[in-house]
Amino acid sequence: MRFGKLELQGNLFLSPLAGYTNLPFRLVARQLGGLALATTDLVNARSLVERNPKALKLVESRADDFPLAVQLFGSVPQEMVEAARIVESLGAVSVDINMGCPVRKVTQIGGGSAMMTDLCKTTELVAQMVKAVQIPVTAKMRLGWDDANLTAPDLARVLEEAGVAAVFVHGRTREQGFGGTVNLEGIGRVVEAVRQIPVIGNGDVVTPAAARHMLQTTGCAGISIGRGAFYDPWIFRRTREFLDTGNLPEEPSFEERVRVMRKHLDLMIEVFGEVQGCRMFRKVAPWYARRFGPCHEFNKKVVQLESRQHFDKILEDYISWRRKFLDEKGNLLPRYEPGPLVASFMEEPVAIRTGAIPVPKGPVEIW
Repeated sequence: MRFGKLELQGNLFLSPLAGYTNLPFRLVARQLGGLALATTDLVNARSLVERNPKALKLVESRADDFPLAVQLFGSVPQEMVEAARIVESLGAVSVDINMGCPVRKVTQIGGGSAMMTDLCKTTELVAQMVKAVQIPVTAKMRLGWDDANLTAPDLARVLEEAGVAAVFVHGRTREQGFGGTVNLEGIGRVVEAVRQIPVIGNGDVVTPAAARHMLQTTGCAGISIGRGAFYDPWIFRRTREFLDTGNLPEEPSFEERVRVMRKHLDLMIEVFGEVQGCRMFRKVAPWYARRFGPCHEFNKKVVQLESRQHFDKILEDYISWRRKFLDEKGNLLPRYEPGPLVASFMEEPVAIRTGAIPVPKGPVEIW
């Protein structure tokens, strides 16, 4: 996989997920294998130019967090250009422009999905960024603002002419948010619209089978995974093996999930400090627990997490409580096993079970 001059060792990517794809999670995903390129949380270009501490924390990295792309949002050319130069100076291998975020605080300043509504203005901004840096510039978009305005194919075409090295496409409109189903045909139309640059598909990929199905159905060059990766950080390694060999690796054991969860918390404390790291982990731990089987006793306590020692006690109590759901071999009794992630695992279409992956609640406007 190549983005301009950048050569990557695979075609599986970690999508930005605001509030989650920070340095600790990126390190966890990389250590588990299979990940070709990770991208930071979306960063406000103006805040980065102003050296805002929160923005600088979002782009924090280290040697083993490589290769790394930084995603910017904004609509003021001068700010986006300067922010791109800062990203390059920090050692990122590419800069990604967010043209897909549906959140109001992003779109109301002309960033995110709003960039898909004015192709001329967006193309001019992108061209300036491409000229300003030596690293590849990519774009992350949705299919359009709504079903009546599916502008992604036209936008991808003009962005390629402006010098964009790759396009990431989430197969939903801004109006959909994360509701409904991903439009694979829509992603396929973006693939057909460009001449040479790779198009990376995104949306509802929660299993290796779903990744292969998107690749085969749309003709996209790679897969970018967001919520599915946070739900299952092993998905990159398992998908890589499945695509390369056709063999589907087993899901991680309970013990392996606990080991990685502990490691994730340790990294959160290392990067953010014990107090803040534990507070942030309150919304992280329940994602791991969704594949533990019965987990309500764990979840109701871990959302009050205060320290590393407190976490050890919560986990110790939970493991003891969980034993009542195990057989004599230590395996979950069949009636307590987590349900499948897909309704049709190896057949088409690969449909995600309703409620399998959490999404923000309420209308898009209040996210």
